[in-house]
Amino acid sequence: MLGRSSIFLSRNGSFRPEHLGQKALAMIGNLCFTFFVVGVLIFTIIAATYEPEDPLFHPSTKITTFLTSNTNATFKSVDSVVKTGEDFVAVNQTAFATFINITDVDNAVVGTETEESTVSETQDCSGKVNEPINCRDPEVFHLLMRAAIEKFKDMHFYRFGKPVSGNNDSSCHMAWRFRPNEGKAAAFYKDYRSFSIVRSENCTLSVVRIGDYHSGGNARKRKRKGKDKDKEGFEKLPVKMEENPILLPEVGETVNDALPMVESEGSFSSGKYLIYSGGGDRCKSMHQYLWSFMCMLGEAQYLNRTLVMDMNICLSKIYTSSGTDEEGKDFRFYFDFEHLKDSASVLDQTQFWSDWSQWQQKNGLRLHLVEDFRVTPMKLAGVKDTLIMRKFGSVEPDNYWYRVCEGETESVIQRPWHMIWKSRRLLDVASAVASRINWNFDAVHIERGEKARNKELWPNLDRDTSPEALLATLQDKIEDGRNLYVATNEPDTAFFDLLKDKYSTHFLEEYKDLWDQSSDWYSEMTKLGNGNSVEFDGYMRTSVDTEVFLRGKRQIETFNDLTKDCKDGINTCTSAS
Repeated sequence: MLGRSSIFLSRNGSFRPEHLGQKALAMIGNLCFTFFVVGVLIFTIIAATYEPEDPLFHPSTKITTFLTSNTNATFKSVDSVVKTGEDFVAVNQTAFATFINITDVDNAVVGTETEESTVSETQDCSGKVNEPINCRDPEVFHLLMRAAIEKFKDMHFYRFGKPVSGNNDSSCHMAWRFRPNEGKAAAFYKDYRSFSIVRSENCTLSVVRIGDYHSGGNARKRKRKGKDKDKEGFEKLPVKMEENPILLPEVGETVNDALPMVESEGSFSSGKYLIYSGGGDRCKSMHQYLWSFMCMLGEAQYLNRTLVMDMNICLSKIYTSSGTDEEGKDFRFYFDFEHLKDSASVLDQTQFWSDWSQWQQKNGLRLHLVEDFRVTPMKLAGVKDTLIMRKFGSVEPDNYWYRVCEGETESVIQRPWHMIWKSRRLLDVASAVASRINWNFDAVHIERGEKARNKELWPNLDRDTSPEALLATLQDKIEDGRNLYVATNEPDTAFFDLLKDKYSTHFLEEYKDLWDQSSDWYSEMTKLGNGNSVEFDGYMRTSVDTEVFLRGKRQIETFNDLTKDCKDGINTCTSAS
């Protein structure tokens, strides 16, 4: 019996105790491999089909979350230029537009010459050498496009406008939209220049000179919207031109920032409005003003009400040449009101109160007064009255507008940063400076001033930004002989004369003709100021200086690049400093 059992077990080896462990390990291994294969398959399917939501591709709803996700509703003081919506749009959005190059122009017109920007206009030139140039001739148009592309190699051209007659018979003016090849500023730029053209005895037309930035004033036209957008004179070449999915500033276009008007008594009386009255944000830094303004705008958006805004700004003494706070500054001096009114429902406070006093009693318009910032927007969502007025007292900081967006409101009200852009008039000044350096320059930001004198918080800054230290630091970062734009708060630019030994240096003050009494900027600002001249104040200077810096091909920052000191003082360094 025992023998038979032994024979049976020997024939069925799987039941032998010494084999059980091997079988178990094999089964576990097979299961693990199966799970691994299934996991890889699932991961591959997800990776191939998943498209993460990039908030930059959804500016109307997502960019606010993107900008504010790592911030707190409470204002934090900073001393740099305010960042606005366009600053957060990635420069690589150029991937969404196909730019025009020389081959596109050549393929569009058969038989045109490509060398030295010339074109044959006719076969018989006898007695016609000095005749006026026909700027509307398609061949002349393509001649000017080739000349621009060949001359401005540091630009990506997006659209060309049809040429128009210039200041004389041998001149044509033409506009174009472009972006610089490199730089951190994301925007479309518009330039319009004068082209001098000569006709030789063998019937050839040649461009002999292209004027300076914005020299072709006859080609400056107001952009149109809607169905007529492409009838403004900008020609579409037979190349693929993708529409840009993100709205970007068009610097150089005529600005239409006229105050909106109420169309009729009925439309006014049927509307719903929000206004903030009083408060302690006045005459504070531009950062605090904008931080509070964006809270107010965010609440208006949440409540689906028209924001009634005070267009008058008190400019803090930190930006004025007088050293005192200055009233009477216009919101449009610093920010793009045209973009704001196209993006949101807003009204000027002066116009609003005029209409209110005219129709309030007649139409029974009601006002809902709120005097405590702790009354949340959520509690006001059901208010039916025509006007909600938040009235702020005199005790700081409880009378700051941004207090409305603190606490539980922070997760509900989101600041719509994409609605606020910098003034395109200031951006145009920055573009003019960059254009005069042919958009081919590197830039360094050198912050000194009070920080360099405060050795307690910034022990190394003064030494690290001395001319000798700058030369030693920049020699490994910027090639000798390059155009170097120096953005700085150092009032005496002669302090940096030593840099001229290795670089062709440029400072903002060298371009003061762009904002003096003979400039386009001064003329437009005087009109905006109701005939009163407008000073190119400290905030404007810093803003333009920063914008030119961002247009450099390479940007060297003070903190992180030039010194190991922290931007906000000793022991405050972060990865973002």
